[in-house]
Amino acid sequence: MRLKKHYSSREVAGMTGLSARQLQWWDSRRLFKPAVAPQRTDAGGFTERRYTPLDVLELQVLADLRHRGFSIPRLRRLLTTLRETFGIRLYEAIGDGGPMTLFIGGDQLYARTQDGRIFNIDQPTQALLMVGEEIAMRPLTARARKKRRRGLRQAR
Repeated sequence: MRLKKHYSSREVAGMTGLSARQLQWWDSRRLFKPAVAPQRTDAGGFTERRYTPLDVLELQVLADLRHRGFSIPRLRRLLTTLRETFGIRLYEAIGDGGPMTLFIGGDQLYARTQDGRIFNIDQPTQALLMVGEEIAMRPLTARARKKRRRGLRQAR
């Protein structure tokens, strides 16, 4: 895939599995704002929202979490916690190499800092003390998801 400067809502929907309507709703509710907001045209319509490659990575993670049953308020808390408590954006915590790495264990999200401290994202004020068996966690990554098509199930 060739990286572009900006991706349209339709392109992002195809890469994340979210619908263009979900992206519009997330924008209107200030969950996730596009890099380039829609503008009114002379013809009375609107231009498409535009997203950067980093936005697409973040939206892939959010779409995956949403698919796993995470609620919109919980996704908002995740983004707010990363921004306000740790001073980073979501893309900086995806995979290794950033100031923090996000992990998922069951229905919980954890953040590990570079110095090895682990925080529960829902209660990030104090690092966790890990005693005994560790929680089964795997790093949170961005992956492309195909958009679901409705009504195309075939009887076998």
